[in-house]
Amino acid sequence: MKMNEQCLPCLISQAVRTANLVKAENREELYREIFRRMGKLDFSKTNPQIAGENYRLLKRHIGCDDPYREIKTYYNRYFLEHMDLFEYRMRTTEDIVKYAIAANIIDFNPIHENVDEDIRTFFADMENIPLTINDVEPLLEDIQKANSILYLGDNCGEICFDKLLVRRIKKMRPKCRIYFGVRGEAVVNDNTKEDACFVGMDRYAEIISNGDDSLGTVLSRTSEEFREIYEKADVVIAKGQANYESLSEENKNIYFLLVVKCQVMAQYLGVKEKSFVCRKQLSR
Repeated sequence: MKMNEQCLPCLISQAVRTANLVKAENREELYREIFRRMGKLDFSKTNPQIAGENYRLLKRHIGCDDPYREIKTYYNRYFLEHMDLFEYRMRTTEDIVKYAIAANIIDFNPIHENVDEDIRTFFADMENIPLTINDVEPLLEDIQKANSILYLGDNCGEICFDKLLVRRIKKMRPKCRIYFGVRGEAVVNDNTKEDACFVGMDRYAEIISNGDDSLGTVLSRTSEEFREIYEKADVVIAKGQANYESLSEENKNIYFLLVVKCQVMAQYLGVKEKSFVCRKQLSR
């Protein structure tokens, strides 16, 4: 998906929100630099790539390599400590997939202000929330045949539910080689290798950095090692909107697992906002 003009306010809001979070000084200087960059915006790029560039600039300005570190640690620890409360509800692999999708609501982008409220609402009513796009059956069929799977993670907290799904995949296919992809550097509340190791993902998958600090997975910016693993993977499981935005035009066996969080994505997928989606990439 290429850059959409409706995403412009979100890009600015993310910079303002993070500057407030870390109590950045000289904000006028920061905003002027961001506006100068936005004035030369290349609309052929994806939104995740632009967001990553802005976030890189912001980190440099405030002199902090991970402004969301405390928030990420809080949510990772919270869900690790409470995972038993969720696990007893997950009777089937399909349940685990659904919970992994629901956990994608744990996000701190500028259009998603009610994180704690949405977490309580979604997890309290999981049995009554359907998958609007439901390709879980072909996903499980492809997993059963796969020798190599690349699972592209997304947000903090959410990764605890990803771990449950990766663990189940490992049980289904003990000899399958599973990679868990993380961002090369901190960007908003997305997972890095530090987060993946913190929640114990390394017990079930090989953690692989994509070598980049964009939101999502901008393949042209990822490392050669990551791209080789991506190309060889029989199945790619991609979590979140940013991964969809950056990989939706790829000719690859990808399954996108996400909660639809904005009108742009809702229109693109033909569903309502806050829909649960497990969508197989269409062949090209």
